[in-house]
Amino acid sequence: MSAKHPIISITGSSGAGTTSVKRIFEQIFRRESIEAAFIEGDAFHRFDRAAMKQKVAEEEKKGNPNFTHFNVEANELEILESVFEEYGRRGTGRTRTYIHDEDEGKLFGQEPGTFTDWRAFEPSDLLFYEGLHGCVATEEVNIARYADLKIGVVPVINLEWIQKIHRDRSTRGYSTEAVMDVILRRMPDYVRYITPQFTQTDINFQRVPIVDTSNPFIARWIPTPDESMLVIRFARPRGIDFPYLLSMINDSFMSRANSIVVPGNKLDLAMQLILTPLILQLIERKKRAS
Repeated sequence: MSAKHPIISITGSSGAGTTSVKRIFEQIFRRESIEAAFIEGDAFHRFDRAAMKQKVAEEEKKGNPNFTHFNVEANELEILESVFEEYGRRGTGRTRTYIHDEDEGKLFGQEPGTFTDWRAFEPSDLLFYEGLHGCVATEEVNIARYADLKIGVVPVINLEWIQKIHRDRSTRGYSTEAVMDVILRRMPDYVRYITPQFTQTDINFQRVPIVDTSNPFIARWIPTPDESMLVIRFARPRGIDFPYLLSMINDSFMSRANSIVVPGNKLDLAMQLILTPLILQLIERKKRAS
């Protein structure tokens, strides 16, 4: 962790909703005039789309049908760790962009499924990471130790699957069967590499539907925020003003000494109330250390 060059890391699975959470952070940054350097986890995949297909086929021939982007071996986590370390030490670093679709391809002038060249960060107040592996801690790499504020975005598993199915069908043209196959292939790596990160986080935001999601593979729509509750868990609740949060967020309640439950449609408000002071504390600490 670094006082001079703070790092915020948002971690969640594919379809968890980390992009929506990123937008809330962007709103806070704009309102508070904070310049952030942004990293997307996909930029640190080890393989482009074509090479990944080839690698998956090779692993299947070896008897491993479960090699996915969730696996640490499918990502340049050593490079990501070095970026976190360098930024915390000097406020500098580099990233690139993974081109997901035709629209991004037009923007960058490249084919979907490829990477742009590496580029240096512009001068910034803090580094913001959003992706699959922002809190990974293994025997080989420990990215979690460099982040000053670690956030987990963790819908209950059926809701996560529903969100992924609907996203991949609508934006990527996949069939439900194809998405189901991806979900099944990812499960061992999900258990091994994704879920352990949520014990490393400072705060977890977990959306829980209050409608029937028993069979996520036939759900015709994603449960709305009004059909959900949000469980917010704090690893270190000391210093969190729970009475204030309860007074500001209607129909919220404490489920444990370190957890508050709020209506799903209050996600934006809850994150603004909780995260804004934490971000400002990082900036104030940065100013004092400079």
